[in-house]
Amino acid sequence: MSDVKKVKPYPTAEEDLRSSSKKVDSPQARSSSYQLAYADQEFLLRDELRPVRMQLELLKPELMLQEYGIEQTVVIFGSTRIVSPDEAIKEVEKAKKEILHNPDDPELMRKITHFGKHLARSRYYDEARQFARLVAETCELCCKCRFFVMTGGGPGIMEAANRGASESNAKNVGLNIVLPFEQRPNPYITPELCFQFHYFAARKMHFLMRARAMVAFPGGFGTMDELFESLTLIQTRKIKPIPVLLFGREFWEKAINFDFLLEEEVISPDDLHIFRFVETAQEAWQILTKELGIDVSESKK
Repeated sequence: MSDVKKVKPYPTAEEDLRSSSKKVDSPQARSSSYQLAYADQEFLLRDELRPVRMQLELLKPELMLQEYGIEQTVVIFGSTRIVSPDEAIKEVEKAKKEILHNPDDPELMRKITHFGKHLARSRYYDEARQFARLVAETCELCCKCRFFVMTGGGPGIMEAANRGASESNAKNVGLNIVLPFEQRPNPYITPELCFQFHYFAARKMHFLMRARAMVAFPGGFGTMDELFESLTLIQTRKIKPIPVLLFGREFWEKAINFDFLLEEEVISPDDLHIFRFVETAQEAWQILTKELGIDVSESKK
């Protein structure tokens, strides 16, 4: 009985859409009011349809992630402006050559300083790439855990993480967002797991719905936004606690004075235990394997 194909007693939405395209040419049939609601883009883009569009942004990735068996993720955030060491070296070398021809140009000196910071920060690109590779390699071989790397899908640290997973031939996820300036998905995301969002709220939900760990590298407003969203949800018990790792203690303690927040009693001492500082990919992965109960020996068999 299980092999018998079920016959639906009614036409599918796709079948009705095909039928509607063959409608007769008349003033009534040409009116936008006559279009099927789900095929009427102008209707779907109305302000009043915002709740429906948000539901669609939640539902489409959810169904596709289920279809591809993505059940548990390690979410990695960080600046879009942190480039790879190779790219940073090229930037510095190019600026040095330019200044040889214009030694008195203050703008070139500024560029060298600027690109020098790029080079100093590029170590985080390598750590993100290596960390994602460790996640992917272990989980690709260990059928018991199956954690997948998920990022915001853009350049910088996100590119590094998707790249590390891709280099291990592991599926990985990218959740892009439409921005006023150009935003392209990085080339290392598994194509069928690359999504684009209009609503930040829907995107944030997908970051956390499958997250078993959150890893934040140095970054700006976007990284801070995602980090504090996660910390708040854990602090208020809106989600079950998950490991939150912050790469680069020096950066984070300069960027956010956690001790001051504690002194002002706007957070509790226990809140400082929600996250940990790490410096290397290996250190981060050792913490996660312990806290998530990942048997690394299984991956070596």
